[in-house]
Amino acid sequence: MLIQFSVKNYLSFKDEQTFSLTMAKGGELVASNTFNSDLSPHARLLKAAVIYGPNASGKSNFLAALGTMKGMVTGSATESQRGKELPVTPFRLDEMSAVSPSEFEIVFVADGVRYQYGFAATSERVHEEWLLAFPKAKPQRWFTRIWNEEINAYEWAMGNSFTGQKQLWQNATRYNALFLSTAVQLNSVQLQPVFDWFNNNLKFISLKGFFKELEVTASRCKDENERKRVVEFLKVADLGINDISVKSERITAKHLPDDMPEEAKTYFLENEIDTDVFDIHSVHKTNQGRTVLFNFSLESEGTLKFFALAGPVIDTLENGYVLFIDELHGSLHPKMVRFLVDLFHDEKTNPNNAQLIFTSHETSILSQDVFRRDQIWFCEKDKEQATRLYPLTDFSPRKGRENLEAGYLSGRYGALPYLNIAELR
Repeated sequence: MLIQFSVKNYLSFKDEQTFSLTMAKGGELVASNTFNSDLSPHARLLKAAVIYGPNASGKSNFLAALGTMKGMVTGSATESQRGKELPVTPFRLDEMSAVSPSEFEIVFVADGVRYQYGFAATSERVHEEWLLAFPKAKPQRWFTRIWNEEINAYEWAMGNSFTGQKQLWQNATRYNALFLSTAVQLNSVQLQPVFDWFNNNLKFISLKGFFKELEVTASRCKDENERKRVVEFLKVADLGINDISVKSERITAKHLPDDMPEEAKTYFLENEIDTDVFDIHSVHKTNQGRTVLFNFSLESEGTLKFFALAGPVIDTLENGYVLFIDELHGSLHPKMVRFLVDLFHDEKTNPNNAQLIFTSHETSILSQDVFRRDQIWFCEKDKEQATRLYPLTDFSPRKGRENLEAGYLSGRYGALPYLNIAELR
């Protein structure tokens, strides 16, 4: 479960911005929208949160920051060769920030233990890295690593509670790799749950391009029981689809374009040998009850997106993952958005306390009894073009007496685009 994430000096984020899923004050929707983590001081956590803001305000950059952190944890020890640049881009509209490290820190729970992990890095090297663990709520600093410019070397501190071949892992850690990743690669049992949480529990979807998600859902449909679950998911949305037919086969040369160079074909087939090609059809019924199959590409974009969401959402709910969705609005009816949110708020469909965080421009759910006030966040840019991330609770809206959608659209909470029409005249 995710508790908190902070980012500083990354893309449009200049100053440190912190996003929290800890329940704030307020007794509304506690039973449905929150759950007990049994961890003080973060006793109750939120099951879902939405981030609003104008285009280019930094909403996608927030998800990109989390994705970058995950990618560095899971790949820096194995994919970053010596000399390879790290995938961090600082805030470039300030001269000091442009040459300073980007910083990431996350607080989460894995296997019942709360962890606080973070690092600071430039594209050249990791400058700092730290991990604190809180078994039985007692803090333990497992390791810290700080780059010392004067001696041109790292200064290390290893806690007594951290066990294993610490010196070996320390010596094996490259300047462009994380110690966490390196130690796990070299069989650190103690750090494995931390690594696994990043690798397995953090899931990302962007509905700008959803081909990968389509394949995830199609792959689930190869199993008869899973296919039925996906079909039930689609039927709730009243899309007129009675069933789904999915056939798959391993990719071969016949699936590649005829004008593709032979060298490119060979390289692709050698590196994508385990890739499946899916043939998806939606099953409809005529008024007379006859079955008709449609190539799935003929369905509306909204239907395609909803199908693409089905597999990752079902997987997340089954396993208690944390799912991030960018732009959960385009081509989807507001009732579909509400349906997805309700799946996470309902303990019957979300028995493992999975969490959903998404960005959106869909505001109609603000005027419904969907979110607590602490579940609604905003992004906007300041005069320096730096992103500010803040919750609705900063404005102390009146519970049950304030139209949140009208308040947002009127500019009460900020995070609205400024349209200077006069310049177009």
